[in-house]
Amino acid sequence: MPLTHLDAEGRAAMVDIGGKPVTERSAIARGRIRMSLETTAAIVEGRLPKGDVLAVARVAGIQAAKATASLIPLCHILPLDAVRIDIDAVPEGGFAVVSKVTCSGRTGVEMEALTAVSVALLTLYDMAKSMDRGMVIERIELVEKRGGVRGDWRRDESADGARDQGRTYA
Repeated sequence: MPLTHLDAEGRAAMVDIGGKPVTERSAIARGRIRMSLETTAAIVEGRLPKGDVLAVARVAGIQAAKATASLIPLCHILPLDAVRIDIDAVPEGGFAVVSKVTCSGRTGVEMEALTAVSVALLTLYDMAKSMDRGMVIERIELVEKRGGVRGDWRRDESADGARDQGRTYA
């Protein structure tokens, strides 16, 4: 498959999507942050001095999805219909973050979903770093995408093995 973000001379170029039909599109991404059980409990119980860490991380993820075209050079500006960020504590310490982004557009929202998860995780790190400098952000990945010419795609979980990555969507 040829690279679509290069012109005939090999220079970076935004893909022309003007001739593509507008379709319903969605993407789900997820990621995880590992941290101590003590830090996880402090966040869940609202004991960090910076306030409601989970609420701020959700808002940061939503803002990030909306700002994706400003952050990633060749992404199109998309009229997002909805952005949902779910954050769940995991038993071994830390949080799983899942984003779902939807729009009616000419190109997919995978980058918006991935950016939302990334920034939500970074926000969790930023707000808890005074308590736990050993946190690890990991496994940011696309779970599924729907719509568009190439149709639907879903990650084959059997290839990755069983793992607890938080909430999933039907």
